[in-house]
Amino acid sequence: MNKKLVGVNAVLLFVMIVLSSCSNTKKDETPWISMFDGKTLNGWSIIGGDAKYKVEDATIIGETVRNTPNTFLRSDALYGDFILELDYKVDPTMNSGIQIRTNSFPNYRKGRVHGYQVEIDPSARAWSGGIYDESRRGWLNPLTDNPNAQKAFKQNEWNHYRIEAIGDTIKTWVNGVAAAHLIDDKTAKGFIGLQVHSIKEHQKEGTEIKWKNVKILTSDLAKYSIKSTVEPIVTKNNLTIDDKKQRWELLWDGKTTKGWRGAKLEDFPEKGWEIENGELTVLPSGGAESSAGGDIVTEALYGDFELKLDFKLTPGANSGIKYYVDTEINKGPGSSIGLEFQILDDALHPDAKLGNHEGSRTVSSLYDLIKADPKKHMNAIGEWNSAHIISKNKHVEHWLNGMKVLEYERGSKEFLKLVSESKYKKWKNFGLLEKGQILLQDHGDRVSYKNIKIKTYNE
Repeated sequence: MNKKLVGVNAVLLFVMIVLSSCSNTKKDETPWISMFDGKTLNGWSIIGGDAKYKVEDATIIGETVRNTPNTFLRSDALYGDFILELDYKVDPTMNSGIQIRTNSFPNYRKGRVHGYQVEIDPSARAWSGGIYDESRRGWLNPLTDNPNAQKAFKQNEWNHYRIEAIGDTIKTWVNGVAAAHLIDDKTAKGFIGLQVHSIKEHQKEGTEIKWKNVKILTSDLAKYSIKSTVEPIVTKNNLTIDDKKQRWELLWDGKTTKGWRGAKLEDFPEKGWEIENGELTVLPSGGAESSAGGDIVTEALYGDFELKLDFKLTPGANSGIKYYVDTEINKGPGSSIGLEFQILDDALHPDAKLGNHEGSRTVSSLYDLIKADPKKHMNAIGEWNSAHIISKNKHVEHWLNGMKVLEYERGSKEFLKLVSESKYKKWKNFGLLEKGQILLQDHGDRVSYKNIKIKTYNE
């Protein structure tokens, strides 16, 4: 056979093999929506800091700048449930991340960006694909126990992320390798952001991180969702890695009545409260104070402490978190006596317009004594809100959804004057106990609690 003909046939055979291979490659039929037009930053805004962003060769490029906090190129649109894919390339000296379901509110730390971050970590720690809670709770899903994902990141190369956020479940993949799998319902909706991290003195200004092929899917998610091969981390009624480092403890285990009893009982109430789906709920009984199951209190006493919990109101509901409670003080009708972080539907409950000082019975106020900051941010009734009480060396602070809403000094002249003018004036040494119980109030309305955690000092 002619050698030239043999050569032509070989080439044709090679072409046929290549074409056959291409035809057998599964085509991605996902109806992606591009979030980046490849030419401009239309649909995106810079927030948080002063790092620089530009577009070159269908790529978004972020550059570090000295003396500025973390900067984010955020989507103008907000996203709840979605599947996101993108490619990125990061300098080995830089930490970065992809923000999802992230927000910036004027009343939260002066507009500071906060929310879930899918980590970009080229360091030896290798937690790329892990989930961090930016400016809020810290690490939620590190990759300590996922060596396969830690090895998936490619240094000095383009890397591919897939991020699924559907309901309370967030899953990530790094270059096709399953990384994080988190079940957490802290935030349901927010923007997507591309982070340029702040830099330290030894780091080079102008260091780049690049992103391209940014695309999203927001419908038919069940059809296109991929099953993760890693076990999920569940945050509900559990301590995060940073909680443990900071010595937080669960005050309620999310399942039993252990550590709690009725305020006027030896045991936990047999009626009026329920535990279901990791939520501790006081049941409705007509709005009367402590007329059904009654208040519940911790068995332990607490001096200096921090308390965090999430609460959910029903329309028109009333409840409260009391601290420095002594259940022996009031053995008669009504609730046990103590300082109270008010839980209330301000719009519908008449108590919001009452109190010794106008507004001192609104949500997060020191009940009947000090009104909470009116600029406070309260999520809608039926959604979860977060309460935080700090009491150290007589100094007390109330926080609502990450914002400090009031502070005072127990035993100060101002405090004693407020007490003398309030409904509490008949109780001797009100609010001055060195130690007391934590109380959740039964006010006859349906209110739910979860993620109840405490940190003690000088115990």
